Amino acid sequence: MIAFLGTGLLGSGFVRAMRRRGEAVRVWNRSPGKARALEADGAVACADPVDAVRGAERVHLCLSDDASVDAVLERAWPGLAQGAALVDHTTTSPGGAAARVARWSARGHHYQHAPVFMGPQQALEAAGVMLVSGDPARLAALAPALRPMTGKLVELGPDPARAAGMKLLGNLFLISVTAGMIDLLTLARSLGIPSADAAGLLDFFNPGTSLPARMQRILTCDHQKPSWELAMARKDARLMLEGAAGAPRPLTVVSAVAGEFDRWIADGAGHLDWTVIARDVIP
Repeated sequence: MIAFLGTGLLGSGFVRAMRRRGEAVRVWNRSPGKARALEADGAVACADPVDAVRGAERVHLCLSDDASVDAVLERAWPGLAQGAALVDHTTTSPGGAAARVARWSARGHHYQHAPVFMGPQQALEAAGVMLVSGDPARLAALAPALRPMTGKLVELGPDPARAAGMKLLGNLFLISVTAGMIDLLTLARSLGIPSADAAGLLDFFNPGTSLPARMQRILTCDHQKPSWELAMARKDARLMLEGAAGAPRPLTVVSAVAGEFDRWIADGAGHLDWTVIARDVIP
């Protein structure tokens, strides 16, 4: 028996996939209707997390944040079977994940943080990526149950906080790229370029192919032989900001980066590669 606490969009996808694999699943959600909707798939909806976890060998969680994970686990604790594993797919803080590992280990349970890069459809199809870190022996024991849930299970070493940290890094990148795409559409509107045409830029200009080399340049601090001088990058940022002056919203990403460019140019770095702005991070 498996228990699943938190059956929103992602959690529901996981539960339906478990049922397709023939696994017995009890479910609970703060909004009971979301749990009851899974009864059509053969899951057993419970009114309280204590009832959901009673007798379960593994308890999965897919909630909103650290506070909700802690609160729900405390509610469920009286019903937990001795030694039941706790698998948390919630995006949480690294510190919170590490604290839960220690707290629940002292109570006789393996808490495993396993955040994912997945949408609901990927959870249903066992695609996407699941991240784990922590005690190698415990990971080895749990991995056979986790691999069927994902397209790729990535083990990140013994640090129990590492999976949480890497999930935040990935989400930061997604937020930054998506905000940059919105900046692109904002500038396009101001320049009179239809959104569909602006989106078509990615059909012939794929910046993704350059990301590994760009990251390597940042890591090696190779600023003396610029491929794009900081002063020229700042000039282009100025043209973007001027071009978007009539737009209904500001260029949020470019505005922030332009301020950082100005700081480094004032420090005499205008002739260096524009990635010099990472020097505070990569000395």
